[in-house]
Amino acid sequence: MPTKNKEHQHLELHRHSNAGLIDEFVYGANDGIVTTFAVVASVAGAGLSPLVVIVLGLANLLADGFSMASGSFLSTKSRYGYEDRERATEEMEIERWPEEEREEIREIYRNKGFEGEILESIVAKITDNKTLWVDEMLVHEHGIVTDRRTSPMKNAVATFGAFVIAGAIPLIPYLFMDSENLFFYSVVLATITLFVVGAFASRVTAHSWWGSGLQMLIVGSFAGAVAYGVGYAVKAVFGVVI
Repeated sequence: MPTKNKEHQHLELHRHSNAGLIDEFVYGANDGIVTTFAVVASVAGAGLSPLVVIVLGLANLLADGFSMASGSFLSTKSRYGYEDRERATEEMEIERWPEEEREEIREIYRNKGFEGEILESIVAKITDNKTLWVDEMLVHEHGIVTDRRTSPMKNAVATFGAFVIAGAIPLIPYLFMDSENLFFYSVVLATITLFVVGAFASRVTAHSWWGSGLQMLIVGSFAGAVAYGVGYAVKAVFGVVI
């Protein structure tokens, strides 16, 4: 078997160790840009003042970002807790009924087409290592592939950071510009960001960068158009201008 050089090993280790955080970052950025742009579009559609955009935009940015980060933290923590419980159960079963658990391993690999000496060699190899044995049982009995590359807190921070960074972009014109075309500039920035975030998401999907970027742009644009339409309709019905 060819030996990987140090650069190859470092690249794979770096990729695997950061894959979980990249998932959270992409997830947070996607939601951040879409939801904040939707808030800006709805307020613009209603013809409300820039101050309302800033207040609602920042409130959404921090509150929804914190909510997503909390959800990420709790879901990751719960998943790890479930995995730990099932692992403890499998370890107990191996201790109490080793022959039955060994037969389960044999049956798993028999169903994969192994037989005779090769099958027995595989069973012996797996059951000789308790950690490997438990891992095999978790995968085949419960569909659990243990992945502890990131901590719940790191996932939460990555989600919150990505949400705030991407979500703040549609608000930039309202925060730092003095113009009658603030919504236009916000749309331009949001359009660019939607495509960039979508393209970056291709790192964790099988799509091409341009296809992923275009898909994200279409979804975000549709959400913004719907939000703008709702704001416009509310203004038409109630005639409220703030």
